[in-house]
Amino acid sequence: MRLPDAVRIVEVGPRDGLQNEAGHVSTQAKVELIDGLANAGLGYIEAGSFVAPAWVPQMADTAAVWAAMRQAPGVTYAALVPNLRGLENALACGVREVAVFASASEGFSQHNINCSIAQSLARFEPVLARALSEGVRVRGYVSCVMGCPYDGKVTPEQVRPVALALSEMGCYEVSLGDTLGVGTATQTRRLIDVVGHAVPRAQLAGHYHNTYGQALANVYASLLEGVSVFDSALGGLGGCPYAKGASGNLATEDLVYLLQGLGIETGVALDTLIALSWAFNRVLGRTPDAKVSLARPAPGVGP
Repeated sequence: MRLPDAVRIVEVGPRDGLQNEAGHVSTQAKVELIDGLANAGLGYIEAGSFVAPAWVPQMADTAAVWAAMRQAPGVTYAALVPNLRGLENALACGVREVAVFASASEGFSQHNINCSIAQSLARFEPVLARALSEGVRVRGYVSCVMGCPYDGKVTPEQVRPVALALSEMGCYEVSLGDTLGVGTATQTRRLIDVVGHAVPRAQLAGHYHNTYGQALANVYASLLEGVSVFDSALGGLGGCPYAKGASGNLATEDLVYLLQGLGIETGVALDTLIALSWAFNRVLGRTPDAKVSLARPAPGVGP
């Protein structure tokens, strides 16, 4: 299959990247990160999550972040919502795009949100109905699409009905998340082939963690299967609080470098992104978990 001319990058660093941070990250630091990402050319930024602070303390200030951040023209700012209450809080802040999430694994669903897959999908029906009635777009996530910390291997046949259910509810796009980062290119191609018979490939996205170093290979495999939307996090930030051992997301710098090398347009200024990655990781007290940033440290902010 011919590679796409352009790819849309969904930057999840401010939400998925920070939700598992042990140390406190200030509201101001989050706002500066979000503004920096927009300045670097990211056109879609997941800026926070309206979840109960007891479950994800790092996201407790999402409303304050939303009030303080500068919303650049042409940039989509989205928030994750777990239920109707979360959606109402998001609407009160003026959020115009939200994301919902379900698992392809029963074990992960029970440990993550204390209900079955079927129950979680039922919970989202009123969320989708309310959001769509307000003209708010909804993006869906399916987690554990190739492996689960509780159930082990997850097959594409398990993923397909969950992705289809989210699509039929009204999610305009469904992101397939390798939460553990265990998938390989062959698994990824088969996953997209199976799920793509239920949800059009133009409505699928890839969300690949890099635990086993396979995220970029899985991106390339996805490109070959007609997927042209990918989630990533600046500096490889992230990890799942409910998936022990899962490392960070695919680093946005590494994704952009790959796509540029393939002649695929992203709209992202790589040097600006690298400088931001070094600067923000310095706030966190560490270096970026991104090969490109380690190879090309920006003057004054490198090691």
